[in-house]
Formats: sequence, C-alpha cells, structure tokens
Amino acid sequence: ISQPEVSAAPELRPESREKEPVAQPEEPEEAMNFSSLLLFLATTGMVHLGEIPEPTTGQRSENLEGARQMIDLLTILMEKTEGNLSAEEAHLLENLLYELRMKFLDKSKAAEL
Repeated sequence: ISQPEVSAAPELRPESREKEPVAQPEEPEEAMNFSSLLLFLATTGMVHLGEIPEPTTGQRSENLEGARQMIDLLTILMEKTEGNLSAEEAHLLENLLYELRMKFLDKSKAAEL
C-alpha cells in the first residue's frame, strides 16, 4: 500500500519574504502636557460661557452650570497640584481661573437682570 503524496506548502525563506513597511503612529504636532490639559478645560469653560463658538455646530450658547463645572475642575487641579507645578504652569492656571471666574461673574449678573 502506497502512501498518498502530501504536497507541502513551499517553504518561505527569510530572505525571500518581502518586508512590508510597518505603519508608524503619527506623532501629534504638540505632545499633550499639563498646560495642554489646562487650556483644554479653560476653552471648554469659555464655550460654556458663550465666549467661543461650539466647535461642532459653530453656534454660541451659554451653559453656566457647565462653565461652573470647568471652573471647579480647574480649582481642584490647583489645590491638588499645589507645590508640584512649574512657575509657568502655576501662572497659567491662575490666569485661566481668573479669566473664567470674571467672565462667569459677568454672565451670572447679566442672567439675574
């Protein structure tokens, strides 16, 4: 009795394999850092205050509760990172909070009238 022939797949030698280029993840233009996070939160606060148009709709609208939440988040970050920020980061955080708080007060007073 003869054994049936089994055809083996041809072996690929390492040098015969074509190397496909490996896709490299695109590097963001600017790496995320703490200052980027602060700017993101402050910008979101300004959108809620109606100072900046909503990116998806291009419309301005006020959401004072959303603005208050962004101010609260930045305040928490200030408290929890005290003594751990560079002078530049601390200054940025203080300025962003000041600006948001002043705009929030203006909008809150206008809403009461």
